[in-house]
Order: sequence, then structure tokens, then C-alpha cells
Amino acid sequence: MNEATNAIARLKSDIAAATRLLHAEGVLGYSGHIGVRLPDNSGILIQGFKDSRAELTPDEILTVGWDSEVIEGREGSRPPSETVIHTAILKARADVGAVLHCHPPSAILFTLIEDAPFVPVKNHAIRWRDGVPEHPDPGHISSQEQGAALAATLGRHNACLLRAHGAVLVADDARALLIDGIHFEENARALRDAMAIGKLRPLTEAEADLMAGSFNRDHHVAKLWAYYVGRGIKQGVLPESWRAAL
Repeated sequence: MNEATNAIARLKSDIAAATRLLHAEGVLGYSGHIGVRLPDNSGILIQGFKDSRAELTPDEILTVGWDSEVIEGREGSRPPSETVIHTAILKARADVGAVLHCHPPSAILFTLIEDAPFVPVKNHAIRWRDGVPEHPDPGHISSQEQGAALAATLGRHNACLLRAHGAVLVADDARALLIDGIHFEENARALRDAMAIGKLRPLTEAEADLMAGSFNRDHHVAKLWAYYVGRGIKQGVLPESWRAAL
């Protein structure tokens, strides 16, 4: 394999592993997907429409162009109907390398009630300290117009909630999206539970600054990736044969 082929093979392995692990954590279910920008920016990598999130393999990852056309992949496989979520955001955000669309059950609750914004209450939720906007369209995001509107709602934020539907998170790569997806739903559960107990005390700006000043995201992602991959292999979520590639 040449260097470019090796890079794409690793990206496919990361997508498959992150997808299985997010499914095991309850962030992904029978739907949802990760899209990753190709190294040459010619399109994205994304799973096929019918492929199980619980059993996704690198061989099932499709190479898709910016108009959602399949460039390379298994014969008869097609990308998800909401692939435009990924292409629209990645076209709008040169700083983003990967997009997760998911339907985390606790986070979705914050699109269903009045006066309860999604705010950081867990320390690692400072990733979303600048806010989590809510996109008003609750339907499937399947047209170019819908994708562009969602990308506009997301703006420069790192996450966006979709009214009565789900969430979109952005990061550098699939490994970081695994960690963000887990932390996002953890924060939603903590926020829901805290609101049920008493008056909410979200992280203050000063507290968020303290956390940011002592936080090394690269080290954090690498540490948690190794943890979840190791646990996933032990629990049978990931095949032992994948260990060397991850």
C-alpha cells in the first residue's frame, strides 16, 4: 500500500471502531453515522445506508463525493439519506475533519422543553461552552438546501441539536468524535438529573477557563480512545484482530 492508501485504510478502521463503540455506549442506535473528510479533500468516507452500526467493518465504508455520489464502495451499497449533513458541514467548515450525526436520547430532551438550554455542567463539556444552537427542522436532512441550513445553524460551534430529532457534533477526526459523543450525552444526563434535584449551577466562565487552562485535548482523546478500544475488544464489541490497526 502507498501512503495515501494507508491513510484511508486507517480512517476507515477508525470510523468502523468509533461507530461500534458509540453504538455500545448508546449514542448511536439503528441510525446515525460518522462522516470523515478524505485527506485530499475530494469527498468523504461514510458507512452504507443498510450497514449495522453494531457490526460495521472498514470494508463497508464508502467513498462519497461532495454531491453524495458513490466514488468507491461495495456494489449495490449507497450512502445514508442524510449524507448531506456531512458534506454541507465539511464544505462550510474547513477547520473540521469529521462529523457525527446521532440521536442521543438524553440530549434530545433539551429540544423538547422550554427554558432549558444545553449548558456545560460536566468539566469536559467546556467543548460546548460557546453554546449549542438548536436547528428548527425536525425532519430528515436530505436535500442540499436542508444541509446548508443546518450548517448555517451550526455556524462556528462544535455541536448543534436538531429539534425533536438528534444532534450533530464536529471534530478533527473519528477518534475525537467518539470522545465528544460520549461526553455530550454524559453532560445531557448530568444536566437532566441536576435539574431534577434543585437549582442548576452550570459551569461559570471562570471555572471553564480553569478547566481549559489545564486541559490537553490531544492527550485526553488519545487516552480515552485507548481505553474504549481496549474495553471494546475485551467485551467483544471490536474484534481482537483490529487491535493493531487502532
